[in-house]
Amino acid sequence: METARVLVAADKFKGSLTAVQVAERVTAGLRRVVPGVRVETLPVADGGDGTVAAAVAAGFERREARVTGPLGDPVTAAYALSGSTAVVEMAEASGLQHLPDGVFAPLTATTYGSGELLLAALGAGAKTIVFGVGGSATTDGGAGMLAALGARFLDAEGKPVGPGGGPLAELAEADLSGLDPRLADIDLVLASDVDNPLTGPKGAPEVYGRQKGASEEDIAVLDAALAHYASILGPDTAALPGAGAAGGIGYGALVALGARFRPGIEVMLDVLGFAPALARATLVITGEGSLDEQTLHGKAPAGVAAAARAAGIEVVAVCGRLALPPEALEKAGIRRAYALAELEPDPAVSMAQAGPLLERAAESIARDFLLR
Repeated sequence: METARVLVAADKFKGSLTAVQVAERVTAGLRRVVPGVRVETLPVADGGDGTVAAAVAAGFERREARVTGPLGDPVTAAYALSGSTAVVEMAEASGLQHLPDGVFAPLTATTYGSGELLLAALGAGAKTIVFGVGGSATTDGGAGMLAALGARFLDAEGKPVGPGGGPLAELAEADLSGLDPRLADIDLVLASDVDNPLTGPKGAPEVYGRQKGASEEDIAVLDAALAHYASILGPDTAALPGAGAAGGIGYGALVALGARFRPGIEVMLDVLGFAPALARATLVITGEGSLDEQTLHGKAPAGVAAAARAAGIEVVAVCGRLALPPEALEKAGIRRAYALAELEPDPAVSMAQAGPLLERAAESIARDFLLR
């Protein structure tokens, strides 16, 4: 019998385990049943929060910079560097995690710090920047980011407009001539798991504004302000796929910085060296906190499963909660999913005990797939 070689390529279980911890717990569970099993771990991410951590786990160097947070206060943000390739995660600078509990600023939260983080990567010699966007506290169309990079956004009196998406309603002139010249010489890859346009029924304010504290009135204000902003930066550009990512920061990157949009998980699998790891595996274990309809639309487990299926390698998944029927899993290339909710139905207990429960789930995988 061929010796099993397992590749654990899972995303984080949001709110309970990082992707690195998921890999550690799955490995522990597998080895409890099959002590000598060969396990390779490759924590993955789809461009959202956790992307820098996944890159560091794959061997990138962690770097830190002091930047402007979404509310204007200084925060420490990390990026990852390997040679001339940097992985920059906008949530590190402008993410929801930088907001105090219960405090939102839907109209005024800024992506200025994300621009500062890009500057830090440029200063470190990056020539290729993977710009992971997701988990943002902002809906400013990337105006703050562009301002940090040298752009000027002025009202009718020639004064800078205020931070955030709301004040863009007063925008009269966008001057991009001062953008850092180094930007012209880099390959900027916009890595996102969403392809929403900037505005409209599927746009950034309507689809994602509420999770950032926006009221229905705020959403209408932001949608109109971003539409006005787009009319000045470039007519007919607001519908670009990915423009609505992370409160419209995708739009700013695509239109003003010449970024190219790619599904986040595809980019990250390339950056993390997934293909050679996959070639060494006989079984792949992927997963994330909730396997649901969203998983099928560009999330990490779907990307991992698609690549493994193309290579003819069997895939199983672990998750906290399973909300997909067997036929949807099969269509995605996932043979079977093991949910922590099956072991502990109370969601609060399941999240608190996610580590031990995940080891138990991995023991079941070992019995079902490694001892046959």
